[in-house]
Amino acid sequence: MIKGRSLHLFFIEGKPDGMLTAEVFNWTGHVLRTPRTQLREALAREQSGFTGIYLLIGEGEKGPCAYIGEGDCIRDRIKSHDAKKDWWETAVLVTSTANNLNKAHARYLEARLISLALNATHHELENGNSPSVPSLSESATSDMEVFLENLLIVLPAIGIDIFKDKKRNINIASEQTSSGIGGETHFILNTPKHNISAKATLKEGEFVVIKGSDARNEWTGANHDTYVALHKKLIESGLLKPNGKLHTFTESYAFSSPTAAAAVINGRSTNGRTAWKTPDNKKTYAEWEQEKLLHEED
Repeated sequence: MIKGRSLHLFFIEGKPDGMLTAEVFNWTGHVLRTPRTQLREALAREQSGFTGIYLLIGEGEKGPCAYIGEGDCIRDRIKSHDAKKDWWETAVLVTSTANNLNKAHARYLEARLISLALNATHHELENGNSPSVPSLSESATSDMEVFLENLLIVLPAIGIDIFKDKKRNINIASEQTSSGIGGETHFILNTPKHNISAKATLKEGEFVVIKGSDARNEWTGANHDTYVALHKKLIESGLLKPNGKLHTFTESYAFSSPTAAAAVINGRSTNGRTAWKTPDNKKTYAEWEQEKLLHEED
């Protein structure tokens, strides 16, 4: 049974794009997100002098970039980065309300987060190395894993999604033979002009393109299109690999929408709600969705 959790967000100045704090009920963690323009005010807050970890988020030369660090006094560490790193625009400070994280705890969390970020491949990490996870006592390890579990709930809720791995363990064969009402949760996308054929499924609320699907080998749309960076990132990470004149998905991958998936596959802006169709090729994704909503109303 999935257990719900309460997240408390406090917008310090009443502005959604300003400083905010985030806490989960019955969790000792404290998260402060601040734009770089308000760094002085953020570092004046008590928690910035605590032991903890911090994230710097921004745009590097190759696209979205991040740095993950730790410190006995994260205020001092961030001040150092402010003088030496120009690319970041947002800082996230993670501490505990009672300042009961120690150096070993912080290093453990730092190593685990770096590993998760590298595996997710969303952002280029500016960290020079990937530290091994330090050894803690059995009880301390359990405590830090619980701390991390809560942190990974909070971060996406405040717009920090660099740790969510969108690779999924789904393959074409299992999806073709899996049960469902007429296979209605499965979709196909064919672009005959470029010999593109792709398959996708809706699974646990995610639109997942199945391993083995085709994609264009280059982005042919406008350079300012929304999904050009994602197309490039999937190629650089190896999730799209050359296969003749096309690229192939080496793993199943969860997209934010049918349109995001269709754009990456076609290498240009594409309306995924009409490009994706049911396996019998009779309904578009939009028609299937509308029919399902009407059916549920009945």
